[in-house]
Amino acid sequence: MNYGITREEAFELVKQHLKSPNMINHCLAAEAVMKALAEHVGEDAEKWGLAGLLHDLDAESHTDLEVHTRETARILEEKGVDLEIIEAIRLHNEQAHPGERRSTQFQHLLAAGETITGLIVATALVYPDKKLASVKPKSVRKRIKEKAFAAGANRDIIRECEVGGVPLAEFCDLSLLAMQGIDSELGL
Repeated sequence: MNYGITREEAFELVKQHLKSPNMINHCLAAEAVMKALAEHVGEDAEKWGLAGLLHDLDAESHTDLEVHTRETARILEEKGVDLEIIEAIRLHNEQAHPGERRSTQFQHLLAAGETITGLIVATALVYPDKKLASVKPKSVRKRIKEKAFAAGANRDIIRECEVGGVPLAEFCDLSLLAMQGIDSELGL
């Protein structure tokens, strides 16, 4: 399918707009999670993966959540990227778009999928070897209940996976497995 941008072009955009290796890795992790979720729910893995990869293009230049995603949307519109991808990306941060709410499975799962990546990384980092391969699915499920752990990973947004049709335990397992699949790329 043609989504107005190839995966290679999308990754070049990520490297052009994001300088922090951690932010680039976050986008790669979100891409892997979104592809796995798309396959799980019978949607297009390429399309959902692009949304995961591109979702935080302006995260370093626009750190204020009142504006984050607006610049990303503008950049992607200029490139002619698929509007459904742009809408999912815009609404993964509802704070920048007062009065608008996530309403599609794609939008809910992008918000949940990109959010859980931070929780999974934080879980790996408390292991002695700091490796994703060591993390067990039950550890991720347990950490969701610990509000003080990785406090920046909004549990309410993670739980939107259920609105998107994926039970929380299944969502945690799928997300971890997806990230473990690219652990060498993530350096974890």
